[in-house]
Amino acid sequence: MIDLPLVSSTSPSPSRKPDWLRVKLPYGEEYRKVRRLVDEYKLHTICQSGNCPNMGECWGAGTATFMILGDVCTRSCSFCAVKTGRPPEYDTDEPMRVAEAIRLMEVKHAVITSVNRDELQDRGAEIWHQTIVAIKNLSPKTTIESLIPDVKSNWEALERMISAGQEVVSHNMETVESLYRIVRPQAKYARSLEQIKRTKEYGKRTKTGIMLGLGETREQLAKSMDDLVSHGCEILTLGQYLQPTKMHLEVKEFIHPDTFAEYKEMGMAKGFLYVESGPLVRSSYHAERHLI
Repeated sequence: MIDLPLVSSTSPSPSRKPDWLRVKLPYGEEYRKVRRLVDEYKLHTICQSGNCPNMGECWGAGTATFMILGDVCTRSCSFCAVKTGRPPEYDTDEPMRVAEAIRLMEVKHAVITSVNRDELQDRGAEIWHQTIVAIKNLSPKTTIESLIPDVKSNWEALERMISAGQEVVSHNMETVESLYRIVRPQAKYARSLEQIKRTKEYGKRTKTGIMLGLGETREQLAKSMDDLVSHGCEILTLGQYLQPTKMHLEVKEFIHPDTFAEYKEMGMAKGFLYVESGPLVRSSYHAERHLI
């Protein structure tokens, strides 16, 4: 384990967001273009469903993270703003609509994610596969990152999800091992590590994301980094957890930007190829850089 000193800083009270978490309101012609296409093609984006603080910046640059298989998740994670419940039937025309929107947006690097569909035997793998194939057919020069859910050890479904030609496959750990029962009660830390390991063995570039400020310690984060590297994870994103509503987990700490910088140094020293670390970083933020 690499022992790097933690930057000393006093975090503001969690009851009030610090200045470094302020973001600009969405605006601009490119933002309006993306919004129009999302609405016209009846698509879902994690930018909207997840209350992403970077939506204005990303949409203003003409990029968005598309969410397939609907906008209702079968999980009830205590950090997530996505709607939960029993999803309706999925739309078999969705893959082509997503692909057509990406073609019209002239996206160079697309990020595709989805809700969990635990009620489906294949976890939604077939729609995943069809979506990536459709994008590649209509936009062969577009590179793709797929941010996939937990397949609950359905490794056949995993292979189908990641075998369609995408360049990067991400699966978010979200938090450290000791907080899994609180943050991700329907997931398992070891199972997510195994999913990343199998993805790497399949030959894909592997990526994950962790939220900070939920009560994790520096030592716990360091252990998670070690676990991820040993399971073949190549890219790590670290960002500040922000409470979506009063019904979700409270922020325990606002992590100072200098501490995020320390964590980036720690991660690179442990063997990650790339670490994106900062208060407003989300798993798909600057995703085009992670092609390496």
